[in-house]
Amino acid sequence: MKGDLHCHTKLSDSSEGIEDVIALAKRIGLDFISLTDHDTMASFSRSRVLADRYGVNVIPGVEFSAYDEVRNRKVHILCYLPLKPDRLEGLCIRANESRKRAGNEMAKLVMKKYPITAESITKYSSSSNCIYKQHIMRALFDAGYTTSIYGELFQELFNRETGSCLVSYRYPNVYEVLSAIHEAGGVTVMAHPSVYRSMELLRELTDQNLLNGIEVYHPRNTEEDRAACLALAEERGLLVTGGSDFHGMYSSTNRSYIGSEVVHRDALDQLFKISNRYKESTR
Repeated sequence: MKGDLHCHTKLSDSSEGIEDVIALAKRIGLDFISLTDHDTMASFSRSRVLADRYGVNVIPGVEFSAYDEVRNRKVHILCYLPLKPDRLEGLCIRANESRKRAGNEMAKLVMKKYPITAESITKYSSSSNCIYKQHIMRALFDAGYTTSIYGELFQELFNRETGSCLVSYRYPNVYEVLSAIHEAGGVTVMAHPSVYRSMELLRELTDQNLLNGIEVYHPRNTEEDRAACLALAEERGLLVTGGSDFHGMYSSTNRSYIGSEVVHRDALDQLFKISNRYKESTR
């Protein structure tokens, strides 16, 4: 039994829809997946229907964008199996309102530099709550200004330090995000700790017992990263998770195809064990 606990759909910044992702998971022989779109739970009800149709277990999940204010870095927190998802709606709305303003402004700035239309961007962003940089790049790709989503043009426009059209937006504090997930009865996992250089924060949060798990298996984790995360997880008795971080054609690495990183039955059992413990504590 194996599964991929980190997949995205068109509801956020992937090129593929919910059914496409679930059908692909079935074709490659996965037993379970989690759709972890950014700051939205919009996949929950539809994915349950499709899970029954395709015979793939779909675990409700969200990837929350947060900020480590001590180190001035972004951090991603995965939430699985929230018992009271309505308690996360406010956090999702706030994050998406901020992202929507930034996305709209970035689109306007790019359209001043390149003669693409708003319609050419919304053709790709219409399934999502927001315009993501990938949607803008897809419109530029269609118009012939680039041959890749992540290349020289992406760096020119959206590099974190020098991007001419980058508009930043405020992420909620990581402690606020973790508090909201705990109140909702969700399982908390730090996503790909090494991607945003969050190993120090990871240790800080585990010291405070604020995390249930660590995403050890991820395409952008080096062998050294994995060894460090796995050692910490074993030392603290934390859940070890993993997934491809699938974004379809918007993936930033060629190792992010569905099932490129998987976990097995023991991880799934531990995930549900933690969730059931939360259920018992609320009775």
